[in-house]
Amino acid sequence: MRRDRDAQTPLGNIKMNLTRRDLMQRAAWALAAAALPGGVDLAAEDISPMMLKLSAYMSEARNSSLPEKVLQETKHHILDTFAAMISGSELPPGRMALKFAHAYGGPNICTVVASDVLLGPIEAAIVNGELAHSDETDDDYTGGGAHPGSAIVPATLAIGEKAGISGQHFTRAVALGYDIGMRAFQTVGTGPILKDTHILVGTFGAAAAAGCALGLNAQQMRWLVDYAAQQAGAGFATWRRDTDHIEKGFVFGGSSARNGVNAALVVDLGWTAVTDVMSGPDNFVLTYNPKADPAKMVDGLGERYEVTMTTLKRWTTGGPIQSPLDALQLIMKKHPFEPAEVKQVVVRAATSAAYTVNNREMPDICLQHMVAVMILDKTASFKAAHDKPRMQDPEVLRMRAKVQLIGDDDLEKLIPKRVAVVEVTLNDGTKLTERVESVRGTPENPMNREEVVAKARDLIVPVLGATKCDALIEKLLSLETVKEIRELRPLLQRA
Repeated sequence: MRRDRDAQTPLGNIKMNLTRRDLMQRAAWALAAAALPGGVDLAAEDISPMMLKLSAYMSEARNSSLPEKVLQETKHHILDTFAAMISGSELPPGRMALKFAHAYGGPNICTVVASDVLLGPIEAAIVNGELAHSDETDDDYTGGGAHPGSAIVPATLAIGEKAGISGQHFTRAVALGYDIGMRAFQTVGTGPILKDTHILVGTFGAAAAAGCALGLNAQQMRWLVDYAAQQAGAGFATWRRDTDHIEKGFVFGGSSARNGVNAALVVDLGWTAVTDVMSGPDNFVLTYNPKADPAKMVDGLGERYEVTMTTLKRWTTGGPIQSPLDALQLIMKKHPFEPAEVKQVVVRAATSAAYTVNNREMPDICLQHMVAVMILDKTASFKAAHDKPRMQDPEVLRMRAKVQLIGDDDLEKLIPKRVAVVEVTLNDGTKLTERVESVRGTPENPMNREEVVAKARDLIVPVLGATKCDALIEKLLSLETVKEIRELRPLLQRA
């Protein structure tokens, strides 16, 4: 029998009883498995201490309280991801996602954000994942090169609605998704085979969150990890050549959310799998990085929460543009100037970061364009960052011509920290310089609630209106009081 889903057990206390509990669960499952076809082999399969600890932690997460700071950060990331879904519905990838939703049909179970459509959980996860990463608005795990929220939150919403979970349960599932997705990356890294980690992070994270939403027990969580591993092996970075961002949205958000939901659903229906995909012959870790230590999967569980290590973007642009915009904003606050006074702007960024955002064809990925826009507008709004026709505006082009981007090898050595130096030279010879070590929104320099809400309003109001936006923000920031996650539906959808 499952324990009450809203029981309060501090996550940090779980590890004290893991081995004893899981040994008892393992014995029980072994007896049951012996009665099934092939059950003798299943019962005899070894389970590593790491997997016992991991699966027990995952199964207990739904009943365990989060530290206050972690709870608040989790709600901020949930709000930020829903805001990305809603604003994404107005962009080309989002429109393609909604086109799929209208064309596909399916059971009327799960919300498709910013629409009037309901789908089955797998299809809803695909669409909402694509919406969440329709551009570069959603959160970013710089150290792992991933956008975890765009897979984890859609997966949790889909399964959460199907299972009818509470808002409190929802927040715990999302937090667990970040913990497991990030640790999967930290365990195997890119390695000699896995060259791209986005599906790895998203799939493991979405699977863990979906499994938590369904209340899977420890043995089922072990099978869930296997199904996640089997779907997380794609490592192609060809999405980098997709200038429409549609494939990128699918890789980072849609496919990963789908993988996680699919893994949780089949296990919940009774599918079995390998009991420990992280150890034994041909295991996941050995295959992708023979030098990796599987123990990293449980390192700091209950003590280090990865949602607090994930960046909320202050600006709705590509990650490498965040630091330069921060620096430019600081310069403009300390020494206000008019656009006509600017003679030259030099931006120094890590070599790899500069390569990613150098004179790109998409406004929110083009550093020179966004710097020009901020100088002209005194800010960088979502609307301005996605106004592609404005890239041909003569005033913007004149300012853009004054912006020079330099890849700096010394700053490259500081990656994954995205440090940038901006120098503005005015016509009178005045030089204004600012160096940003920690971008606003990073764990070292986090956004406060007012900033998180302001960003969300900028994204949500143009699509759903101010009244619905305010009600949605209030609901999401008090999720622990929401009795049923389906209560969000009328606030997330268009009339």
